[in-house]
Amino acid sequence: MSTPTVRLWHLYPREMNIYADRGNIAVLRERLRRRALDLELREGGPGETAPDGGADLVYLGGGQDRDQLAVAADLAATKADAVRGLLGDGAVGLFVCGGYQLAGHSYRTTGGESVAGLGVLDITTTAGEGRLIGDIVLTSDLGAGSEAGRLVGYENHARRTTLGDGSETGRLVGYENHAGRTTLGDGAAALGRVVEGHGNNGRDRTEGAVANRTVGTYLHGPLLPKNPWLADLLLGWALEHRYGRSFDLEPLDDRLEQAAHTAAVARAKHHRR
Repeated sequence: MSTPTVRLWHLYPREMNIYADRGNIAVLRERLRRRALDLELREGGPGETAPDGGADLVYLGGGQDRDQLAVAADLAATKADAVRGLLGDGAVGLFVCGGYQLAGHSYRTTGGESVAGLGVLDITTTAGEGRLIGDIVLTSDLGAGSEAGRLVGYENHARRTTLGDGSETGRLVGYENHAGRTTLGDGAAALGRVVEGHGNNGRDRTEGAVANRTVGTYLHGPLLPKNPWLADLLLGWALEHRYGRSFDLEPLDDRLEQAAHTAAVARAKHHRR
């Protein structure tokens, strides 16, 4: 019997990897390995089209304006239709910082250039004056099934899955530093509500966006190492997409991850005083 495997399509791993966002891939691989599951990594660089056989999880990390401008035209020409098709068919999407902006309809840079996005999230982004920087705390109900928790980070800006770890579902930590001011449309829900920090635009107290199984966020640093419940949620969804059934992920010993998470929460509270 073959090992259950998640097929992950990592878009522009060299061009869009600011703030160590590639570390999210290492976390996904390791959490699968510890459960005797596997990750099949397919990288999509400039000029490359969708991998044969499709993917269960599509990932795009962060980049500066020049990086987004460099990949936007290639994304539209070689990958956009495939990404939309995969996500529309139930694959999982994770888009972080610059990738989050490219997941929306459009992004206007600090230089005034307009960058067309994928349109997989109902958001628009315009660069503002100054950057939104600092530790961030949110509340979120993304991990519905247990009580909503807090999301924290540092920003720059019909199936059922059972999470395997024992962490409090809904609490995240990361890092934020972004000039973009992102506004949600009616077709996207906020990933979370800001308690400490700036979030999407520094005004409406929202952070990130979610539509179906596509998640966008300014939280990175990277996002997943200190947030094992979110990593497992994404992996559970991806396994369901591949095999058409729910997976009960085996609990893991996440004491180190939770210690790092707790330290980030304390730092966020301290820095905002």
